[in-house]
Amino acid sequence: MKNFKRENLLFSLCGLNCGLCPMNLNQYCPGCGGGEGNQSCSIAKCSLQHGNADYCFQCENYPCEKYDSIDEFDSFITHQHQKQDMEKFKKLGIELYSAEQQRKKVLLNHLLNTYNDGRKKTLFCVAVNLLELDDLENIISELDENTSNLTLKEKSAHAVSLLQEAAKQNNIVLKLRKKK
Repeated sequence: MKNFKRENLLFSLCGLNCGLCPMNLNQYCPGCGGGEGNQSCSIAKCSLQHGNADYCFQCENYPCEKYDSIDEFDSFITHQHQKQDMEKFKKLGIELYSAEQQRKKVLLNHLLNTYNDGRKKTLFCVAVNLLELDDLENIISELDENTSNLTLKEKSAHAVSLLQEAAKQNNIVLKLRKKK
């Protein structure tokens, strides 16, 4: 979107973890305010009209009506924890939250490069977005230690099983929710 630029391309204006999005990983989308070619966004337009805040929570009108149903459905990336992640970002600050997102991105790339049988990208992106960093590190450690003798298909199935179990324990559903 013209005239809309941001420094932090891992975390969007509205609270999405853009660095963990399949579109961003495939370099189809640079993230919120990441230069020419990024998508037109009503929230980015709103930001430009309200003092060009880096994050919506910095606006005096936050949360506004744009957030009434913002996390009910997903796009290419999960919106399930959008508001929760915004609060976490606000509490931790840019350095700590960005460091966590960088670590999650490393873990996601490891999952994709080592355990993806070609059909798990979306699931892995959703899982890394929604699960806590400690859970993800424990899962990947277990995978790395115990799957060296398995085929890629078996490794992938085991990764999915561990991620689904962690999600179940935390009442998280690892799938994108489509509008009906």
